[in-house]
Amino acid sequence: MASVKTLPPRSKVKPPDTWDLGELYKSDAAWRRAYAKLEKMAEGYGRFRGKLGSSAKVVRDCFDFDSGFEKLAERLGSYAFLKQSEDVANSTYQGMVQQYTFLATRAAEAASFIAPELQALPKKKLQGYLKSPVLKDYRIQLEKLVRYKPHILSAKEERLLAMQGEVAGTASKIFGQLTDADFKFGTVKDENGQAVELSQGSFRVFLESRKRSVRKAAFTKFYEVYEGHQNTLAAALSSSVLQDVYVARARNHPSALEAALFADKVPVSVYTNLIDTVRANLDTVYRYLDLRKKALKLKAVHHYDTYNSIVDLPRTRIEYAKAVDQICEAVAPLGTGYVETLRKGLKGRWVDRYENQGKRSGAFSGGGFVGPPYILMNYKDTVLDSVFTLAHEAGHSMHTHFSARHQLFQNYQYTIFVAEVASTFNEQLLGKYLMDSARDAKRRAQLISKEIDEIRGTIVRQTMFAEFEKIIHEIAEAGEPLTLERLRGEYRKLVEAYFGPKFAIDDVLELEGMRIPHFYRGFYVYKYATGLSAAIALSNMVLDGGKKERDRYLNFLKSGGSKYPLDLLRDAGVDLEKPNAVNAAMERFRELVDELETVL
Repeated sequence: MASVKTLPPRSKVKPPDTWDLGELYKSDAAWRRAYAKLEKMAEGYGRFRGKLGSSAKVVRDCFDFDSGFEKLAERLGSYAFLKQSEDVANSTYQGMVQQYTFLATRAAEAASFIAPELQALPKKKLQGYLKSPVLKDYRIQLEKLVRYKPHILSAKEERLLAMQGEVAGTASKIFGQLTDADFKFGTVKDENGQAVELSQGSFRVFLESRKRSVRKAAFTKFYEVYEGHQNTLAAALSSSVLQDVYVARARNHPSALEAALFADKVPVSVYTNLIDTVRANLDTVYRYLDLRKKALKLKAVHHYDTYNSIVDLPRTRIEYAKAVDQICEAVAPLGTGYVETLRKGLKGRWVDRYENQGKRSGAFSGGGFVGPPYILMNYKDTVLDSVFTLAHEAGHSMHTHFSARHQLFQNYQYTIFVAEVASTFNEQLLGKYLMDSARDAKRRAQLISKEIDEIRGTIVRQTMFAEFEKIIHEIAEAGEPLTLERLRGEYRKLVEAYFGPKFAIDDVLELEGMRIPHFYRGFYVYKYATGLSAAIALSNMVLDGGKKERDRYLNFLKSGGSKYPLDLLRDAGVDLEKPNAVNAAMERFRELVDELETVL
């Protein structure tokens, strides 16, 4: 029998290829000691109950206590989550995550009086607190409390909402365990006839194969597993949507979308304008897919024909260390301080580099206020996209690094809205660096194609996802059932609209809407699209400008969550309340397609 290339168990992974979590906790035993400390600490909230109207000093003491608790809780939660991510089937770390979630829910219950108690104070008293020098370090939190007043419930109601926090994420937990731990996809023969295990991580590798039979086989096998569990997946997604709708209604928001946008102070018009602007430019997407069909000599383009390079070049092996060097050279316009910190972290122990059995799929940056800004990767040295993914997560991690060192704990946590700017900014710099370094026209064409696919994947595709989320939440809000057939049907209509009349839709592609992890964090994905649009604009400013533009961008990274995201971006030079940035990104997309059409 031919040998099958399988993933190693976690115990066989070389330590230098893994992250070092020792700066969080040296051992599981140290984590448990810290957990016991935090458990006792949670009781301390009670001493502030009923006293927040007495003085600014009492409020300051309460906020200081809460920040201290949250700082330790973040460290505990990070360690448990990162350890579980190494092997999601490991019952020890599943238990630690559950322990942490239980304690966090209890603490949220204990602290649930703070907002409604402050909200109940007379307006004059609150305005006095806002002006008090004693509370200057917490001014933005107080401003948000005043803004949230219409959506804060009574102390008893807040307590009840806090108590259900542990079960609120059940749908997401079921989805994660099902798709990351339980799903087994079998093997697929690669271009060389070698049987390779098909997994969440290797699926993308197969889709990038130049051999169409390999791509099709991987796509078919992958979705066969999803189709076999489609009813469970539909139930999980439906439950998550209903949870979003419930919370929005409980907090007196007009809709789940408005509830999701409220925290970032983002108008609904930003969301709908994104959809309208992208839809207005779909003719370029259709033209690109037609160009892809001709270049690959296909009778029709299927989903599994949209990830492989349309420029036929030998696959280049880029070892992890070389990828780090390329990324560091690409981000050189940000200065030596940025570059050397990043190089040391990526070549050191910030990154858990390669796939192993049971490891969480995909990639993420998981840093916090304490410890390094860790990165989970499933790096593939024959996949160019892995280099871009590493650059992307490095952007997140450097954002965390700068923010944690320039802001107080209560102000360091930036929102996802701006996070996706920092990550895709790095991808933009990498793409331009590689394009400028291309040895010949064919290599440049490959990189043009890569950037086209990035815009198509991050702006066009994520906008399609965003529209899907909007539709299915509106269905639930109208009291209509989110059945499997309805979910599949709504997703198919969007694929038809976004990919055009000539795109060949395999029926199982309707299930794609039920395999996106981000849908379990309602209305998250649109931020990828707005983020890349802003990143394209900001990267052009830095590359075309000088010290002023660079410092303005670095100050954006250092600002963390000290302002609302749209204000942070305006300070950096981009106004997303206007359609300019998205229009400019789609115009860039059109220019790239024009150039590629000429080259090919």
